[in-house]
Amino acid sequence: MKITVVGGGSTYTPELVDGFARLGLPVTEIALVDPDPERLDVVAPFARRILARQGSPAKITTTADPDAGIDGTDAVLFQLRIGGQAARHIDETLPHECGCIGQETTGAGGLAKALRTVPVVLDLAERVARRAPNAWIVDFTNPVGIVTRALLDAGHKAVGLCNVAIGFQRTFADWLGVDHERITLDHVGLNHLTWERSVRLDGVDVLPRLLDEHGQALADRLRMPLDVVRRLGVVPSYYLRYYYAHDEVLREQLTEPSRAEQVAAMEGDLLKMYADPALTEKPALLDRRGGAYYSEAAVQLVHALTTDTGDVRVANVRNNGTLPFLPDDAVIEVPSRIGAHGATPLPVTAVEPLFAGLIAHVTAYEELALEAALRGGVDRVATALLAHPLVGQVSVAEELAAKLVAANREHLWWA
Repeated sequence: MKITVVGGGSTYTPELVDGFARLGLPVTEIALVDPDPERLDVVAPFARRILARQGSPAKITTTADPDAGIDGTDAVLFQLRIGGQAARHIDETLPHECGCIGQETTGAGGLAKALRTVPVVLDLAERVARRAPNAWIVDFTNPVGIVTRALLDAGHKAVGLCNVAIGFQRTFADWLGVDHERITLDHVGLNHLTWERSVRLDGVDVLPRLLDEHGQALADRLRMPLDVVRRLGVVPSYYLRYYYAHDEVLREQLTEPSRAEQVAAMEGDLLKMYADPALTEKPALLDRRGGAYYSEAAVQLVHALTTDTGDVRVANVRNNGTLPFLPDDAVIEVPSRIGAHGATPLPVTAVEPLFAGLIAHVTAYEELALEAALRGGVDRVATALLAHPLVGQVSVAEELAAKLVAANREHLWWA
C-alpha cells in the first residue's frame, strides 16, 4: 500500500510515520510531498530511522511534485499550511485590531485560513482524481469542516479527520484505567465545535463518574470553571472556550505570544532534533506541538477506508439528515461507520437547544465562508464574517474583511 502525505515536510510527519510503522498497516511506501526541500531533507531521513527502528519494510520517498507523489497511491493525507506560521500569526493577531479573538480555525482567523486553503486543496484533489482515482483523501488540514465540505461538494472521495475525539477517548480511558477501545463517545457537533454528551464504558455511561472523580482535572484541561462544566453536564471541546469566555480569552491573547510564535519556536527546536542522526524515535517535544494521537486516528481511518472494516470512528462527514436542523449537505463531526464506501454518520439523539443553536449558527457561517473561498470578493468575506457568532457586527465585519484580504492578498487568486 502506498500512502501520500501532502505537507510531508511538516514537523507532524514523524508522528504519522511512527503510527503507520507501530500500528501495523501494510504500507510499502510513504511519499512525502512538500515544496520545501530543506524541510524534506531533515524530516525524511528521520522518518526512515523511525521505520528502521520499528522494523518496517516501508520506504520513504520525497518530491516537490504533487503528481509524482500521488501517482498510484492508495490514500492521500492533506496536512498543508498555506503561508506557514507567518500567515497563522496574522490570523491570530490581526482580528485583535477589531476587538475580535484571533484563532487559526475559529472566527476571523479561521476564515482567512479557509480563503487561502480551499483553492489549493481542490487543485490537489483534482490531481488525485486523475492520478489515483481509487484513492481516498483524508483531510487533516484546517479548517477541516469547511475544507471537507469543499472536497465533497466537488465530488471527491474524502473524509475529514480531527484528533479532538480520540484525545478525549484516550484521556478518559487513562483516568478510568481501562483499554481505550472500551470507551465510546457521544460526540456531536461541527469540527472544533463539539460536545461529548456521554462517555460509555462497555456501553454504560460513566460521564457522571468522570465529572465526580476527575472534574477539576477536566476543567483545568478545558480552561473552564468546574461549576460551568458541571452545569453543562457535557464535556465541551476546548474550542468552545472561544465562545463561552470570549472577552476573557481576548484579554489573554492581547498579553501573550501568539500560538504561531510558540509553534514556530517549537518547530525550530524539533527540526534541530530531527537532524540528529542518532535520533530514532519521536521526541517528547512533539507532543506539545499539538496533534496528539493524530497518527492513531489517521491510521485507523485509512485502514478502515482501504480494507472495508466497518469500524466506527469520529469523522467529518455529510449530515444527510443526521442533525435534522441542518441542511443535508452540511459537514458534521460525529461517530461514523467507515468502510470502502466512505463514512456514514450513525444516528444521533436529539441535540439540546443550547448546542443545536450554536451548531446551526456556525454551519450557516461555514456555508458562506466556502462561497467566499470559491468565488472571492471582499463583500463575500464580509458577509461570512457577519454570519459568524464571534464577529456578527456590520462595521466590524467590513473592517475585518478589508484587513484580512489585504494581509492575504498574495495567497488569494482573486485579490
